[in-house]
Amino acid sequence: MAAPTPTRKKLPLIPIAICFIVAIGLVVALLYISGPVTKPADTGKASPEARAYVGNLALSDVRMQAAENFMKQRVVEILGKISNNGPRPLQSVDVYCLFYGTDGRELYRERLPIVRLKGAVLKPHETRSFRLPFDNLPDGWNQAMPKLVIAQITFAG
Repeated sequence: MAAPTPTRKKLPLIPIAICFIVAIGLVVALLYISGPVTKPADTGKASPEARAYVGNLALSDVRMQAAENFMKQRVVEILGKISNNGPRPLQSVDVYCLFYGTDGRELYRERLPIVRLKGAVLKPHETRSFRLPFDNLPDGWNQAMPKLVIAQITFAG
């Protein structure tokens, strides 16, 4: 009588393939989460004229407050004043609002106008109030005042 030949057990391929795909997905997710926050590229560089004029702009009375909108959502507002201490009228001024996480890294960046193109010109030696509302700030935000950086200046006429 011949000895029975040993049979090899076949491993099911579908569960192995699923585990392999899940493992690759986890590695990709971890790499994505731990990567640096990407900053949006500027659509244009500030002109040398605008860069030289930035020293003539002053932000004052800047404060932050939280409010609730009509949909019962929390809205963070940055309120303040901008002064044009230079000799030229300004058609528009945009700022970057840089929000940081509790670890000190930049978490969120948004560019907003504080002097609008369609509004009245900001005349030389004039001061105007501004309001910047934010209703979609990320959860990891450190709740501190964001850094405000002049992004663009457009001169009138």
